[in-house]
Amino acid sequence: MHPLRADVPIYLGAEGPKNVALAAEICDGWLPLYYSPFRPEVYADSLKGAKPGFAIVQGLAVNITDDIPAGLAPVKAMLGFYIGGMGAKQRNFHKELMARMGFEAEADRIQQLFFEGKRGEAIAAVPDQFADEVSLVGPVERIRDRLGAWKGTPVSTLLVQGQNAQVLRRIAELVL
Repeated sequence: MHPLRADVPIYLGAEGPKNVALAAEICDGWLPLYYSPFRPEVYADSLKGAKPGFAIVQGLAVNITDDIPAGLAPVKAMLGFYIGGMGAKQRNFHKELMARMGFEAEADRIQQLFFEGKRGEAIAAVPDQFADEVSLVGPVERIRDRLGAWKGTPVSTLLVQGQNAQVLRRIAELVL
């Protein structure tokens, strides 16, 4: 057996500023949990030490629909779970990231509701704006426009997650 490549790239999944900076310093790439193309300042300082060719690979939920609030519902469910229930009350990296992205009061409320056992209310408390910034939801034309926002970011690869092959085909057509 011969290896398929001479080296294996190392990517780090990280959210905290120090861990993102560590990824930029010693890794080939970084896997953010969520990133907003409208808030590049959130990670700018942490990425200053990135070497040339450093890859940022962002996963994005995609939902092609005319009903944007309904299309955001599964994104909000994921965010509500991560922000509200993944981590200790005093230390939840997902909640802290949402706060750094400008939604501190909302993040606190989501966690409070989640810890009170009010998961549905916690999910409903996720702002549509926040869910919309970290996903691609809406009619094809809107998604095309929103893809443009990603071109001005340091993100090198988008990993799109759609409900079916048809959605993935449509997204592929938009970027070709």
